[in-house]
Amino acid sequence: MTKKQKQLCIDIITWYHKEGRDLPWRKTRNPYRILVSEIMLQQTQVPRVIEKYKEFLRAFPTITALAEAKTADVITVWKGLGYNRRALFLQR
Repeated sequence: MTKKQKQLCIDIITWYHKEGRDLPWRKTRNPYRILVSEIMLQQTQVPRVIEKYKEFLRAFPTITALAEAKTADVITVWKGLGYNRRALFLQR
């Protein structure tokens, strides 16, 4: 890595520590929670996802709970995010 590239990395990390948003999915290493956030963030603004992310994980705290849930319940909790196919994809 060149000196210029290293400085760019330092600048980005410094900026992130100062300006980066405190988002719930950045605080976990749980693959299920990360997957849920990634799917929700497709075509949906972050502020809307933050609220729905917490609600969704309260309703379906594990991938097993989601897989065993009624599809209608999954769609109900997903409501407000749009593109319900994403919820159905997660449930499969």
